[in-house]
Amino acid sequence: MKWIAWIIRGGVAFVAINVIMAVPAGADIYRHVDENGVIHFTNVPTSGRYSFYMKEESDRSTVREIIDHYAAMYRMEDALVKAVIKVESDYDSRAVSSRGAQGLMQLIPETARDMQVANPFNPEDNIRGGTRYLRLMLDQFNNNLDLALAAYNAGPGTVRRHGGVPPYRETRNYIDRVKKYLQYYRRNEDTRL
Repeated sequence: MKWIAWIIRGGVAFVAINVIMAVPAGADIYRHVDENGVIHFTNVPTSGRYSFYMKEESDRSTVREIIDHYAAMYRMEDALVKAVIKVESDYDSRAVSSRGAQGLMQLIPETARDMQVANPFNPEDNIRGGTRYLRLMLDQFNNNLDLALAAYNAGPGTVRRHGGVPPYRETRNYIDRVKKYLQYYRRNEDTRL
C-alpha cells in the first residue's frame, strides 16, 4: 500500500509519505477535514471520512483493471464488484434503468452525486463511485453481505426500516443473483470481461 498525505494546518503544508508497495501512477486524490480543521489528502482512503477530491490521469485501460484497482482500494473482492456489475448492467456502460440508474454499477443520480461521480457513463468514474458506495453499505451493515446488497438495491433506509432484508421480491432476487455470480467469479478468476 502506498499513501501520501498532505496535512495543512494554519496555512503550512506538511507531507507524510508511507511506501509499502508500489501503486500505479495516476491515483485519485481524496480529502478529509478533521475536527480541528486540519485537511488531510491521500490517494488511498482508509475510512469513509475521506471524500473524492480530484481525479488524476489513469493508466488503467480495461474494465478488469479498473475493477481490480477499486476493489483493492475499497478492501473488497474483485469478484463481488464483478458480480454487482453483471447483475446491475450486464457490463453495459451505457445502461439506464427505468428508475434512472446509470452505467455499469447503475448509480442513481443522487448516489452518483454523493459519490462525486461526474460522468456515470464513464466506466472508471462509475466503478469508482459504485465500489465506494458498496464499501459504505458493507461498513454500515457490519460486512453482512445480504444487508449490504439489499441496501445497494433498495437503499439503506429501507433496510433499516424493515430491520433487515426488505420483503421485496426484486431485492431478494437481486441478492440471490449477485451471490450466484459472486460464486461464479470466485471459481473463474480468469473470466474475461
